[in-house]
Amino acid sequence: MPYFRVTVTDPGLSADAQRALAEGLTRLAVSVLRKSSARTIVHLNLVPAGSYYVGGRPLTSVRDAHVEASITMGTNSAAEKAAFIAQAGELLSDLLGPLPRSGVALHELHPESYGYNGVTQFDFYRRAGAVPAAPTAR
Repeated sequence: MPYFRVTVTDPGLSADAQRALAEGLTRLAVSVLRKSSARTIVHLNLVPAGSYYVGGRPLTSVRDAHVEASITMGTNSAAEKAAFIAQAGELLSDLLGPLPRSGVALHELHPESYGYNGVTQFDFYRRAGAVPAAPTAR
């Protein structure tokens, strides 16, 4: 159940671009992270550039974007996560143009501390017969 929060410094981003971002991230969640499209959520947060700071200064002359994804710990390899970060970065640039500081962050949440509709990811995977591996200390 990945949950993507996408911040773009363009409150006027077209509906087509918004849809392309949501569809592109969902496609990557499925093809790279092996997630279910039906369980993938994309939340777009369109903000004025002046409220987005890089190096302590408001970014006012160009567009930028940042993606944060919540995923279940232990369900993806390092290679899958690296591929997702690279391809999501490419998606942002392809759809939004050159970006000075775009970023992609994957937050891995323990399956007992993450879920939806009142069911933890641990219970969801247990019911499906595929409990994620126990997380290891980092």
